[in-house]
Amino acid sequence: MYDIETLAKNGELVAYFGYGSLVNRNTLRTNIVHAIPARLHGWRRLWRPRPDMPGFPAALLSVRREEGASVDGLLVFDHLDNLPAVDLREAHYHRRSVLLEHVETRTPLLDGCPLFVYEAQHDVPLHPEPPRILQSYLDAVMQGFLIEHGDAGLARFVQETHHFDTPIYKDRAAPAYPRAVSLNDRETSLFDRLLADRGALFIEVPRGGLSEVA
Repeated sequence: MYDIETLAKNGELVAYFGYGSLVNRNTLRTNIVHAIPARLHGWRRLWRPRPDMPGFPAALLSVRREEGASVDGLLVFDHLDNLPAVDLREAHYHRRSVLLEHVETRTPLLDGCPLFVYEAQHDVPLHPEPPRILQSYLDAVMQGFLIEHGDAGLARFVQETHHFDTPIYKDRAAPAYPRAVSLNDRETSLFDRLLADRGALFIEVPRGGLSEVA
């Protein structure tokens, strides 16, 4: 068990606010110190196109500053030495500083621990093909919200995230997302119902898989 206060006092602790796949602890790849459910004020979550890179034009989640908006997520406390690895995972994102007073948690936060959120870069060309949400990625995100924020929090994720009219590519049976998770029957049924109620548009997998649409 890590002594969070000692790590913070020694300048060895950082925290970053996850609002997408980082909300699901099963997708984390660093030896984190601690994590707690949180809500970030002054930011809006949205789907946006992927940068112009080779491969499938998968939509990605990002946030933008918006007065009066808020977003649920997971505040992850990590070793400062792990930050480069997180930056690498969040390639094509800017790491933005967050003020302590903009983060709401059930327990008081440590003063002096740097807080960050990752915002997708706007100065890179977007993928020329229309964006599509990978269902395997979305499953991981929704599972994280269900675990950390319960049914109500999961419903808020679906309702508060902008651009959910982006089509969803049904790759659940053969996940393309490298950190895909397994769902139980209740999760599968709940996720599909919430998305149907939101009016989500699903696209069937082509016979050749991702290679046909890359």
